Amino acid sequence: MSGVDPSAAVAKQTKLAAEIFDELYNKTFDGVGVTRASYGEGEQVASELLESHAKKLGLVIDHDAAGNIYMTMRGESQEAPPIVIGSHIDSVAQGGNFDGAAGVISGLIACAGIIEKGIRLPQDIRVMGIRAEESAWFGVSYIGSRSALGTLSKDALDNAKRSDTGITLGEHMFKAGCNPDALRAGDIYLPPSSLKAYLEVHIEQGPVLDSKDLPLGIVTGIRGNRRLPSAQCIGEYSHCGGVPRSYRKDAVLAVTDLISYLDKIWDECEKKGEDFAFTVGKFFTDKEWHAMTKISGAVEFSLDMRSLDGDFIETMTKRVCEEAVKIEQKRGVQFNLGDFTRAAPGPMDEQIKTRMLSGADSLGIPYMEIPSGASHDAAAFAAAGVPTQMLFIRNANGSHNPDEAMEISDFMEVTRLLAWWLCNQK
Repeated sequence: MSGVDPSAAVAKQTKLAAEIFDELYNKTFDGVGVTRASYGEGEQVASELLESHAKKLGLVIDHDAAGNIYMTMRGESQEAPPIVIGSHIDSVAQGGNFDGAAGVISGLIACAGIIEKGIRLPQDIRVMGIRAEESAWFGVSYIGSRSALGTLSKDALDNAKRSDTGITLGEHMFKAGCNPDALRAGDIYLPPSSLKAYLEVHIEQGPVLDSKDLPLGIVTGIRGNRRLPSAQCIGEYSHCGGVPRSYRKDAVLAVTDLISYLDKIWDECEKKGEDFAFTVGKFFTDKEWHAMTKISGAVEFSLDMRSLDGDFIETMTKRVCEEAVKIEQKRGVQFNLGDFTRAAPGPMDEQIKTRMLSGADSLGIPYMEIPSGASHDAAAFAAAGVPTQMLFIRNANGSHNPDEAMEISDFMEVTRLLAWWLCNQK
């Protein structure tokens, strides 16, 4: 099928794509943005809506024990390793309509274009609507995808609790009609070795494509991370005017020292062309004790460090711990960092990426190669050894907020490339 371009057929699906996005928004709008909580009502609505549209396209529907939905376009051989196109159908609270959902809908629209063109691919194409990617709900990443791949820790089913309900993951799964007992027993719906590839279309969650006026980003890799979700620094409360500097045990200054240390490392990495980023997303003193005239005796904070280099990000965990000890000695404080959570970098498949670059050139779609700073289900597939590739869609105003501003025209351009690759595999 070398040289096949189904883009003309896919372009006719622009109206359908807009209708699906509009329907999804209207059914999951919470008054501010959209809320599709993991194993909650909004996520279930999304799953049922996508299933309805997939059936109209003639796709075969199935679900796994974790509640992931599979919408399959049959190929010439059911024995050939299938290709999975997927993304997540949950969202953060009061989020945007395109985060996650764009990837699933792109898969459906690509299939619709191929069907309309009368093309039958060598293998099945499974469009996967993935549950529970957003770690904000259970504090665990990639729940749906790792459940399907057999890489989710069974402890998470009974120990992870949803942030708004306090109910365990396993209980939420059961209430949503899933089968957590099958997962406990080791059920694997998608053995990694059985898959030819995993492809994920996603809105960019940063400003790069928008600032460069490009509709498409071909992803070079997904940053891994090391996180401290709930770290503490304990010092000593005292009067701001009565205690000389050498006697102070100031928790705020101690944590600031740690942040400044990390910022210097980031600056060094940028000068060397090395990949690194960190964020302190939470930083607060105790409202029951703090005051304008008190030296702060306690600070709670979080830390998120990311890099495409797995060895470097692992080294950074040691450096943070070592620097915390130095600051303890300098400031007279104590750090309680807790345990680091870990996610490995997600490498993209060079052969698929090279073919995608060729396809973008062939179709005349402007693009750039770009790393993914955010985590995605693609990282779970890549970590399991599945050949993986991501495509980014230009998106203004960031993500995880109601103001996501993906344009349908950009969505269709990226979907054109997805469909082209499916029809021109090597």
